[in-house]
Amino acid sequence: MTIAAPYLLFLGDAQDSLAVKTSRGIAQWRPEKCVGELKMPGCSVSLGLPEVGFEEAVEKGARTFILGLANRGGSIAPGWLGYLEAALKAGLDIANGLHDRVAAIDDIKRLADSLDRRIFDVRHPAETLSVGTGRKRSGKRLLAVGTDCSVGKMYATLALEKEMQTRGMKATFRATGQTGVLISGQGLSIDAVVADFISGAVESLSPDNEADHWDLIEGQGSLFHPSYAGVSLGLLHGAQPDVIVLCHEVGRAHMRGLPHQALPDLGACIEANLAAARLTNPQVRLGGICVNSSALSEREAQDYCARWEQEFAAPCVDPLRHDVSPIVSFIAEL
Repeated sequence: MTIAAPYLLFLGDAQDSLAVKTSRGIAQWRPEKCVGELKMPGCSVSLGLPEVGFEEAVEKGARTFILGLANRGGSIAPGWLGYLEAALKAGLDIANGLHDRVAAIDDIKRLADSLDRRIFDVRHPAETLSVGTGRKRSGKRLLAVGTDCSVGKMYATLALEKEMQTRGMKATFRATGQTGVLISGQGLSIDAVVADFISGAVESLSPDNEADHWDLIEGQGSLFHPSYAGVSLGLLHGAQPDVIVLCHEVGRAHMRGLPHQALPDLGACIEANLAAARLTNPQVRLGGICVNSSALSEREAQDYCARWEQEFAAPCVDPLRHDVSPIVSFIAEL
């Protein structure tokens, strides 16, 4: 799917920053695509963007109204329906990152159809997908993998894209989750793809390209997470990565949502991902490690990264504290 920019970001009646994490990601990584934010009465958070109504947003060029919220259960609140109708009547498409489908709301769907407006329920791919083939594709590919879920894979790949483009390298972020799709305006929410088609979906997301072009593929889940390892494996095979970058949060006590499941050893995680990736690219290499070191002091973070850098002979950085330039320099020489 390809979502038209610029965006008007909807914050609803959110009371904490986590509730608008998807909109926050868009504002952080694609501020040039955001004309402003729209709140309901009582909303206590802000992204620091101008507060605008629908008419002003359209005058500023907005083309899509983004439901960039993340509430419990991913549901569309009844109080939002009037805003969806107003967005369509103002001439905007709607892009939704929640589990509930806007297109499944009959009145909203009929209104969108009558106005020739589009609805993007980004967690629910509408494309016809094929199974993977493992055929060698031209171009270069990097895949972020993780010791667990929610350890910074999207942040790492977006940071790598920014650094590569700053250096004049050809690089494109390839989104595989709803937030990434809304940030980039295109992509595929891979966790909603039927299992047989996961690797084929990633092949279509990252097709043949110029020999010196890097596709930076957002990872999902972890090979070591009992709930999501199947998605992670399909990504590895479909991505056909030349390079993997391991992402890890320092100090996490257990796998997300599973208190009984310990996190894997970093070395074991790296080897498992490389072994799985060799099915479609025998030459795959470790390109670096990105850590979330927020639990450490600056000195501790530097020592932590230096230790893993020495052990695995690849750069280890905290993308937020240290940036990712050492990883870009390293993989450019591989």
